[in-house]
Amino acid sequence: MLSKKGLKTAKLPSNYLDWYVHLPTLKHDLRSSGISNFKWKLNLGEIDLTQNYPNGNPEALKLLANRYSVKPENVFISSDGASGQNTRVLEYLSVIKHRTQAVVEYPTYEPLLRQAQAYFRDIKRIERRKESNYRFDLDELERVISDKTTVLVLTNPHAPTGVSLSQKELKEIMEVARDHHCYVVCDEIYAEFNRENNIPIFSVDAELGIVTTSFSKAYGLGGLKAGITVASKEIVDELYSNLFNTAGCDSNLVEIVFIDLLTNGRNALERHKQKWDALRSETIEWLEQKDRMMSYTSNSCGVVFWLATQIRDTYKWVNQYTVPKFSLAVVPGAFFLFKKYEINQSNQVRLGIGKINPEKPNDLGKALQSLEEALRKGEKLGF
Repeated sequence: MLSKKGLKTAKLPSNYLDWYVHLPTLKHDLRSSGISNFKWKLNLGEIDLTQNYPNGNPEALKLLANRYSVKPENVFISSDGASGQNTRVLEYLSVIKHRTQAVVEYPTYEPLLRQAQAYFRDIKRIERRKESNYRFDLDELERVISDKTTVLVLTNPHAPTGVSLSQKELKEIMEVARDHHCYVVCDEIYAEFNRENNIPIFSVDAELGIVTTSFSKAYGLGGLKAGITVASKEIVDELYSNLFNTAGCDSNLVEIVFIDLLTNGRNALERHKQKWDALRSETIEWLEQKDRMMSYTSNSCGVVFWLATQIRDTYKWVNQYTVPKFSLAVVPGAFFLFKKYEINQSNQVRLGIGKINPEKPNDLGKALQSLEEALRKGEKLGF
């Protein structure tokens, strides 16, 4: 059992998260990869607050199993969010095999890299290159993965570019992983923006494919803290065992709210998500008009855009110039481009429109106009 294998909490600080929470309130906040402002009136009636479920609320599990076309026994839910799911899964995988190596895509979401570094001594990187539109190079993957590798850690759609992998590409990745009996943990939090066109990796390989996700980005449910893992029954059972033996049963109240949202609130969630479609279209139109100033990587869903600018060092540009002078911030590309875990100079940024209020669409135009001005002046100043 997982609880008997001596698991312990490992933590490495995230420069990105520290930066994100310590910036001042901004007039033009273009950092967010998740939508916001979802409000829902709860009418839960009388609830037995003594009730709890050591293996998850059966009704919540059934609803989620239906969403992902799996059995309820393949679903783990806890009050962690997707990052918490990644931590739980990577911790589990670090103790079930006598291997100390993980392969992590590059570029990637920095907290996910730090989670892998916390549990695996040997970190290898597989690069997703701009010239191939950030797709996986299978030849390079075969060179990097070996019989020493426990897990390949990736995101789909890709963080930060938003590029989605096809079913064919996922099958090819899993074939390489299976040759070395290597698990693949796929953070699919952005797939919830368009689930129909982003199949779960678990559906490709139900033994070695592991999905982590939540509804915080696509539906604005960050405050609910309900994270999901879809995996084999063996892994799900171990995750519940570890949860029960460390923190006790998860909050049934969170899962009851989740049930209400997935039933009574389902249409409201979808309508709220669709409010950002017009903002996304407007942003794409603006980017295409500014092709001499910047280039961007095309993607099919979500509220983020990966840009290459004329600014030489966007980390300094954001922190020393756009924040104090324009009350504006995008995410510096350096936060996705760690190799030896040091801030590297980069001309790239991630533009996120999740915090733009769709009820005030003029706010987007004003923010993009300020961004354009900051780019022009920043280049002249030598950033």
